[in-house]
Amino acid sequence: MKRVLSAIVAISVAFWLGGCGAPDKEGWYGDQKEAFLKILQEDRFVSICGDDALVKEIEKSGDSHLMSRMLLRYVRHLANGCIDIDHFERLQKNRQSDEFKSDYVVYKQRVDDRKILNALRAGADIDAILAPYIPPYREFERLSQLYRRAVRAVRKGAPILSAEAMRTLRLNIERVKLMKPVSNLRSYVLVNIPEFKVRVIEENKTVLSMPVIVGKRRLQTPIFGEFMQEIVVNPQWNVPDSIARKEVIPKLLKDPNYLKRNRLVIRKEYRLDSSEVPFDPVVAQECLECNTTIPFKFIEPPSKRNCLGRVKFLFPNRFAVYMHDTQTKYLFKRKIRAFSHGCVRLSSPNKMLRYIVDRHTDTSWEEIAPIYESLKTYEISVTKPLLVHTAYLTAYVDDDGTLKRFKDIYGYDKIQRLNFKE
Repeated sequence: MKRVLSAIVAISVAFWLGGCGAPDKEGWYGDQKEAFLKILQEDRFVSICGDDALVKEIEKSGDSHLMSRMLLRYVRHLANGCIDIDHFERLQKNRQSDEFKSDYVVYKQRVDDRKILNALRAGADIDAILAPYIPPYREFERLSQLYRRAVRAVRKGAPILSAEAMRTLRLNIERVKLMKPVSNLRSYVLVNIPEFKVRVIEENKTVLSMPVIVGKRRLQTPIFGEFMQEIVVNPQWNVPDSIARKEVIPKLLKDPNYLKRNRLVIRKEYRLDSSEVPFDPVVAQECLECNTTIPFKFIEPPSKRNCLGRVKFLFPNRFAVYMHDTQTKYLFKRKIRAFSHGCVRLSSPNKMLRYIVDRHTDTSWEEIAPIYESLKTYEISVTKPLLVHTAYLTAYVDDDGTLKRFKDIYGYDKIQRLNFKE
């Protein structure tokens, strides 16, 4: 009798899933249904995002049309996250001012419903359909695994994380979904701003890490991702006009020796070989009062005392932000290290230089070492792809599996919210 009942159940399940290797009217094959139901039951990629009622209806009815609808929604949630972006960007815009700078780039992927459904009807594996939208960062897998384990623990009545920790964990999963989507990503540099730490990650392994200094609370390091293109050894510092206007010129007007004491020169352009320009206090005062264009450029030539130190790493972006050496080594003793104008200062820049030169350029450390010692400016092209992402993760799962949480120094935990109720 038991064997008969088992056979009846097996036939019923096969019929419900589509059976006989043929697609149903919606285009679903039996193995596709089975695979997607398993993903939904586990919420393997943490992307149901409030569609629990729809999932329950699918589990109850097996309706293929509802399943197609859920597949499209799941892909959108996976590709573009479940943070209420409109709400966030509205609050972000409202808090901007001349004295407060904050930028958070959201990378949205295009989701083509027709393409997904055509792949489904062509018999593609569900994993293959979802694959292009899964964040390529190991942080996504680690955070998601912990979150799913915590959800299961709650359902069993034995929670392993507080409700607050669960929310923070989930918010950071959604942030990783919004990071720059890159296919075949094998190497990247992750600057985790709330942690004040940078990691170089190769093949999902941390190969280098060090403390960093990031932007002040009012001059925040922007959140974005770009590929590193160049390393500059013995750089000159081109003082941005914004710093010249707010800091250099006011101090120079009060102290004629300010330039000499701070090793600054004035040129027509940001080139040491361009024409020298004498400082005109009258013109400078007019620039401040009328907010007109500054007609001269302040430069700090390369030296062992240059404020950028001996090396900077360029990943061109509209924020003019980069990683660099620093003279303010004493600040690395502080726990909260938000002191820069937005750039990322490295505690061990030579380790970063040596690693990237040997792994991501067509030169070697042996070739660069004498140039480094010469104090002459030299540019090195980064020829092997290396994405740099300044991230904002207030929850991070470390290599040993430990969940670490960090202070919300820029306030993003407060102004970013999920677009569904947990």
